[in-house]
Amino acid sequence: MIVALIAACEIGFWVLLAAGLGARYLLRMPRLGLGLLLCEPLLEVVLLVATALDLKNGAEPNWTHGLAALYIGYTVGHGHRTVKWLDGHAAHRFGGAPPPQRPPRYGMARARHEGKVWMGTLVGAAVATVLLQIAIWYVDDPSRVTSLESWRYAAWRAAGIHGLVALSYWIWPRKHPAGEPAVAQEKERVR
Repeated sequence: MIVALIAACEIGFWVLLAAGLGARYLLRMPRLGLGLLLCEPLLEVVLLVATALDLKNGAEPNWTHGLAALYIGYTVGHGHRTVKWLDGHAAHRFGGAPPPQRPPRYGMARARHEGKVWMGTLVGAAVATVLLQIAIWYVDDPSRVTSLESWRYAAWRAAGIHGLVALSYWIWPRKHPAGEPAVAQEKERVR
């Protein structure tokens, strides 16, 4: 049941996102679009409540409950950035706005960008850890919570791997191509 609800929340996220952006830019109803976009966090609340009720009704804590916590953590850490990115593209495509600024490709500007994205992963891992710890306390049986504990480690393993990737941009920043004009390099530095 939890896996189906996670899939429904993911589908619901994209449906609400498309409906919100469509209302904003195609129907020219920005308030309705904003209202639909603001409904997206309710999907995570529904998933959280359903997971808690599943555990309350005596379900054996397993990988599905851990996956739900990781999904909620991911959407808290990266959901806003994803919506903002897609909103910029929809505003350009359908609203006549200038094209959204692309992430920097070179140098320390790229390293800073990767660091910001990694911060979203850290937030997601922290949220997942808190949710998993609350579930562990709620179940209150050390013999039944080993799968939940393993998801905690999975969240921090993913954050660690992503952190190493982000750190690599700081240690070995990508250089501007030799043939690229100085104006493009200067724009890159300003970002």
